[in-house]
Amino acid sequence: MTGRKDRLMNAQGTETPLNHTVSAQDQAVRTRTAPNGMEPGLTAPKNSLATAAMTLGIMGLCTSVVFIGGPLAVIGLILGIAALMTAKRTGVGRGKAVTALVTSSLAIVVSGLVAVFMVWYANKTQECYQPDSFHHYTQCVRQHLTGT
Repeated sequence: MTGRKDRLMNAQGTETPLNHTVSAQDQAVRTRTAPNGMEPGLTAPKNSLATAAMTLGIMGLCTSVVFIGGPLAVIGLILGIAALMTAKRTGVGRGKAVTALVTSSLAIVVSGLVAVFMVWYANKTQECYQPDSFHHYTQCVRQHLTGT
C-alpha cells in the first residue's frame, strides 16, 4: 500500500505516477477518436501530387481521341511516377498514383492509335480532298476504303 501514494489509477485501470496525473477531461479527449480513426484535430496526410496525376490521367483518357489527351497523359504519367515514389516514402496516395499510371498509359496508347488511324485514313483517301461537293467526297472515300 505504500506504492499507492506514489501512483494513481487512470480511467483504463492502469497506474500512472502521481507527477504525471492527467485530468479526466484530458483523458477523455485522448481516448476519443475522430470518425476516420485519427485523433481529433488532426487531418489525414495527403499526397497532392497523386491527386493531380490521377486527375490528369483521367482527363487524358477522356480526351485522348481529340489529341489533347496525349500531352495531358504524358504529364499525368510523369506526375504519377513521382507520386508513386512519394507514396513509397510517405505511405500515402499509392492508390491514386497507380490509378494515374494506368489511366495515363491507356490514354497514351489510345492517342497513339487515333493518330495512326488518322494518318492511315488521310493516306487512303488522299485523292478525295478536292471534290466538287460533299456528296462527291463521301462517294470517293467510300470507293477508296471499300476498294470498289
